[in-house]
Amino acid sequence: MTGASVRHNLIATNLVALLHPRARCEGCQLFVSDMKLRVRSGEDTAFYYPDLMLCCDPADTASHWRERPCLVVEVLSESTERVDTREKVHEYRALPSLGAYLILAQDAPRTTRYRRDTGSGPQRVAGDDALLELPCGIGALRLGELYEGLPAT
Repeated sequence: MTGASVRHNLIATNLVALLHPRARCEGCQLFVSDMKLRVRSGEDTAFYYPDLMLCCDPADTASHWRERPCLVVEVLSESTERVDTREKVHEYRALPSLGAYLILAQDAPRTTRYRRDTGSGPQRVAGDDALLELPCGIGALRLGELYEGLPAT
């Protein structure tokens, strides 16, 4: 998202810094907001630019997009909230490769996790000390780590 807030950028940067070493150890690639995610539904194709996606499928090699991520993350913004929490939830959960879709709040350590592999609804995790379980062999993060160094709201 162009023109994102300082908080949005710092949360995304913290996430990249925390996940990058883990992703490399698992043989995965971590992409930020400039890499497209291709989603096909029947005969329709859509492209999105998630804030972060983790891809571990070595056969997913298109030069300008990925289509088999195991983790997709969006940092919630007022201007994108409707699309992130409705349209993208539906589209991303249809991806066979998806382990989790995370929506991170900007104002407090809080996330909503949607998983493809369960019939359950969204799982909410909140608080600095809460553990956020991640797919793809990445393990868990303390949620507060994603919000370190942010200016006050």
